[in-house]
Amino acid sequence: MRIGLRVNKLWLVHRWMPMLGAMPRMINGLQRHPQMGCLHAESWLGGTAIMVQYWRGIEQLQAYAHDRTAAHLPAWRRFNRAVGTDGSVGIWNETYLASAANCESIYVNMPPFGLGRAGRLVGASGFM
Repeated sequence: MRIGLRVNKLWLVHRWMPMLGAMPRMINGLQRHPQMGCLHAESWLGGTAIMVQYWRGIEQLQAYAHDRTAAHLPAWRRFNRAVGTDGSVGIWNETYLASAANCESIYVNMPPFGLGRAGRLVGASGFM
């Protein structure tokens, strides 16, 4: 899953700063509870804050998104109350479903990154 936040009105810091701070709290909670299914998450800051998350399955992602005891629903409610559709902050997410048979990661002179951190790496040999 890719998820992100874009600041549309930089001067409205009180609108976007709380939203930007919500994601680390969610990820910390997910790391403390690996049984929820989040395998790994990485983020980048630029014109748009982007995070890539790797989940064990779509069912666990959906369960987390709707879990009333997890950090996601309160953050979503705060966003809707504080920002809603006023245009000051944009948020987005994209979810992709892929099987292990349809994925490949290649690392050369690089530590495990992205998908390679979410699963088990196998060394390439021969034709591979």
